[in-house]
Amino acid sequence: MWLKPEEVLLKNALKLWVTQKSSCYFILQRRRGHGDSGRFTGRLVGALDAVLDSNARVAPYRILLQIPGSPVYSAIACGELLNGSEVYWAIAIGATVEEINQHWEWLEQNLLHTLPIFDNKEDIASFVKGKIKALIAEETSSKLAEQEEDPEKFREALVKFETRFNFPEAEKLITYYSCCCWKGKVPRQGWLYLSINHLCFYSFFVGKELKLFIPWVDIQKLERTSNVFMADIIRITTQSKERDFSMFLNIDEAFRIMEQLADVTLRRLLDNEVFELDPGLQDPTQITKRDLEARAQNEFFRAFFRLPRKENLHEVADCSLWTPFSRCHTPGRMYASDNYICFASKEGGCCTVLIPLTEVVSIEKMEDTSLLPNPIIISIRSKNAFQFIELKDRDSLVENLLLRLKQVHVSNPVHYCHLKNKETNSPTFYSTCAFGDYEFADLGIAASQSDDRSENDQDSNYLANAETLRSVFRRPETDSLEFRMSREQIKERLWNDHFAEYGRTVCMFRTEKIRKLVAMGIPESLRGKLWLLFSDAVTDMSSHPGYYGNLVEASMGKCCMATEEIERDLHRSLTEHPAFQNETGIAALRRVLTAYAYRNPKIGYCQSMNILTSVLLLYAKEEEAFWLLVAVCERMLPDYFNRRVIGAQVDQSVFEELIKERLPELAEHMKDLSTLASVSLSWFLTLFLSIMPLESALNAVDCFFFDGIKAIFQLGLAILEANAVELCNSKDDGHALMILSRFLDHVRNEESPLPPIGNQHAFFSDDPEPYPIMEIADLLRDSYEKFGDYSVEQIEHMRYKHRIRVLQSHEDTTKQNVLRVVIPDVSILPEDLEEAYDIFKREHLLSCYWEWNSAVIQRHDPSKPYAEQYRIDPEQFTNLYKLVSPWMCGEHTDVLAERTFRLLDENMDHLIEFRAFASCLGNSLSLSARIQLAERLSWRGARVPLTENDRDSQSPLKNPLLSTSRPLVIGKSNCDTIDYQKQLKQMLRDLAKEKDANTDKELPKMSQREFIQFCKTLYSMFHEDPEANDLYQAIATVTTLLLQIGEVGQRSSSSGSGSEEFTEDLQSEASTSDQDVVFTDTVKTPPKDLQVLPVTEGAWTVSFEHILASLLTEQSLVNFFEKPIEVKPKLENAKLTQYSLKTNGMNHLSRGEQVKLSTQ
Repeated sequence: MWLKPEEVLLKNALKLWVTQKSSCYFILQRRRGHGDSGRFTGRLVGALDAVLDSNARVAPYRILLQIPGSPVYSAIACGELLNGSEVYWAIAIGATVEEINQHWEWLEQNLLHTLPIFDNKEDIASFVKGKIKALIAEETSSKLAEQEEDPEKFREALVKFETRFNFPEAEKLITYYSCCCWKGKVPRQGWLYLSINHLCFYSFFVGKELKLFIPWVDIQKLERTSNVFMADIIRITTQSKERDFSMFLNIDEAFRIMEQLADVTLRRLLDNEVFELDPGLQDPTQITKRDLEARAQNEFFRAFFRLPRKENLHEVADCSLWTPFSRCHTPGRMYASDNYICFASKEGGCCTVLIPLTEVVSIEKMEDTSLLPNPIIISIRSKNAFQFIELKDRDSLVENLLLRLKQVHVSNPVHYCHLKNKETNSPTFYSTCAFGDYEFADLGIAASQSDDRSENDQDSNYLANAETLRSVFRRPETDSLEFRMSREQIKERLWNDHFAEYGRTVCMFRTEKIRKLVAMGIPESLRGKLWLLFSDAVTDMSSHPGYYGNLVEASMGKCCMATEEIERDLHRSLTEHPAFQNETGIAALRRVLTAYAYRNPKIGYCQSMNILTSVLLLYAKEEEAFWLLVAVCERMLPDYFNRRVIGAQVDQSVFEELIKERLPELAEHMKDLSTLASVSLSWFLTLFLSIMPLESALNAVDCFFFDGIKAIFQLGLAILEANAVELCNSKDDGHALMILSRFLDHVRNEESPLPPIGNQHAFFSDDPEPYPIMEIADLLRDSYEKFGDYSVEQIEHMRYKHRIRVLQSHEDTTKQNVLRVVIPDVSILPEDLEEAYDIFKREHLLSCYWEWNSAVIQRHDPSKPYAEQYRIDPEQFTNLYKLVSPWMCGEHTDVLAERTFRLLDENMDHLIEFRAFASCLGNSLSLSARIQLAERLSWRGARVPLTENDRDSQSPLKNPLLSTSRPLVIGKSNCDTIDYQKQLKQMLRDLAKEKDANTDKELPKMSQREFIQFCKTLYSMFHEDPEANDLYQAIATVTTLLLQIGEVGQRSSSSGSGSEEFTEDLQSEASTSDQDVVFTDTVKTPPKDLQVLPVTEGAWTVSFEHILASLLTEQSLVNFFEKPIEVKPKLENAKLTQYSLKTNGMNHLSRGEQVKLSTQ
């Protein structure tokens, strides 16, 4: 296979390689120990390779590029050492002689005769490297297509994966790699398997087998780093451990796939509040490696050009675009999607073009010539055309583009504007948008009202502002206004000159020159219109005529939480500007915010949207401001404006990393960067509008609309750098905050025609000396010069990494809040309760892994209170009950689990949360709590469906319903008699005292049917206990006593007699029998509800106090209920066996001896 050319130093590697062939420019070498080699050195190297399984890291054959004059060690060269450099470039490797010979033949046929024409070594090296990189690109695409055809090797790997890890069939394998897993300084060579829910590693090394798997949802950090031995490794961090993986080949590809799988799985399972999967990823069992790579490319494409999330990329083609301003063809790449044709030059920042298909008039193929190979012409409505050349597979590309163009025009019929009144010799280019509904006269974007707009739209009962609020509400003039207006005129002339050369529509050439103009500040007269073009909100607006009006009509008058929040914030929005001291501005702001909340209920309204929208209304008409808000919230700042502001937190985390990289001294001084992150949150949410004077912040907003979030990152770094010395000398966080606030309040824009307004959020300083002024233009220039080298791709990769951290941080916060609420209510150690929470959450996630299409995945709702975010159903609870319950009752365990679940399911929605599960676990730790739990289970058991009675049919308790007409008395084997009279009198006295002192809620009395279920519950608990026989005898004795207590109580209640009669009746009812009596519940129709039914007067009842006192008379029962239960060992065992229980239950078959997989 071809390699990306990399330098190889041969001086110390000659003993490991033997030269087989050589030419003036290339050397083919074989690693010693492979092929024909009988010498000791060859045997030693071969043995090391075999033992260490290093074939995956060191291929046996390679080809090196050498330049004439380099040293050649070769038997063919007779051992002569030529003078020259010792640096070579490895360009190909091979596992077999045939494979490496194919590469050698290709070099001889295609390059060997061409290289002598070059004059110097650098040109030869550059030419060969370029050719090899091109071959790698073609080889990569062909391999990807080959894998999608499911080759035999992939099927073999799939069989091994299923056999080794015993996952259900739903756990789809995506891809696999040969790699090393490092344990300290020791590498373990093996195979890395990447599936939809897990990263798995398998190794069999020197007779020892190693298996490990890491769920993607457990990963807290995924990064590329280095260790002492390897310069490039992949490090995976979970809550308890770090794992390092290294591989000789495909590490870039492997990391990209890991990045995608972790991102998709974490967002699907933990962030399903706002995350929407791509259509190709809706079914996890159908995800392929190609799908993930396509998603990564789609994400980059949408982020780079800031396009809607639903925009799907179809073709990517290398080409060159004619750029009239440079009078040459600029090499780059064309991206074709559903509704756009985009171009980005290979040289970053040189040139980008965005062409909406609604602007395209025609797409034509031109004649192919040697100067213009494979050209196409794309004509747009502004009477301009774009010429692309060097397009591979041009015919297929044009066919697909024409098909999508036709679909766009069918769905969006075009209305041409007649420009008869325009001067034909004007240098301005006029472009009609798709519907011709809007006109920006200065930029040539047509805008008259469409004749076919519906009558409903024309008769709309709302009045949208036809002008910008800035033009209606002007600020008072100042003495320096004349100077500032002259600066504005200069800027306008510069922009008009730029429009004439680079275009003035949304399809303009976007270059470094326009970036410099934007950083200087957009003129007031052009600001709103350029915002619409840079964000492409103009395309959305023209594609949806009447949409905003319909939204306003539908939303006005509706009342919800969002509208209440909007009303509260209306009068807090840009209060220093006269436009929002007037009902006209307030009404416009209300309409835009309410319409957006109605359009996107997932976001609704979020604080800071009012500040941003206020500024948009100053420079754009009301409908334009609405579509600008749509572009910001849904494309340019994704996931910023929702309940958890995940997107903003991710970018705060990225910002922290950038501070560590670019401002290391500041990061070293401020160990905890969370303070800077919390301060900068408002920078990102309001684009500096809330913390800078308005006239200065507007320039930052200009840069944001042109460059996206990158502009905010680099401006934030420039602000910190400007204050780095003071921040390093700051005494505490409060002092640092004051430094930044004072600096930002003194950022001025002397060229703005707006009068300066002080910032209301800044801290006031008591310093007698005036604080120095910072010009916003200088600050922006510094931000571009010093920190403008970050690309969109780099920022997106950092966002992937930090989104994992942010989502896991939210999960940790949820966990800590749940534990904080639950800990006071249960008698479990905090560390054990934390383990129990992890097991509870894992049970939910296990069902999500392999039952993706069921309702279980929807049970996690991040918008709910912390304690309600994770819930489990009866089946999941039964699995947990088997793992952590103190009573393992064999075949009766399922019955107890079902009764326990019904007891905990208070609202009867067949779901319980962690608080209920923890209370169940905690109630099994003390004697009184365990008996109370058994009694409560009897209430549920007495009102269960018939199916449970069927399950209980194997119980030996099968006699008719009890009554005291058939008294139950146990004769002791030693014929000892028990004087119950004295015991009962003392019990009643003690219970009466306890009842008076007890402040807890009293348990209801138990009816006879509930008492029967109580006995059945105890029987189930005793099942398979080593002391079962003694326990059965003891419970029979207690049952006799309680039955007669209940009977006497029933008679006492009906006759009104006292405790003396109770004692006499008790003695008279006692009889001596040597037979154990067993019983069962014969009630067939359960009541309508599962609540404890009221006990009628004169009915048979016993209280919890009676039951507790009776059970205490039998030592074997006391020993059983007081038996200490070690929660920690059960939780540890559950942690290890939870996966096995789930996978075995889903596979429905035995695959031999259970293999314990380590999650450590």
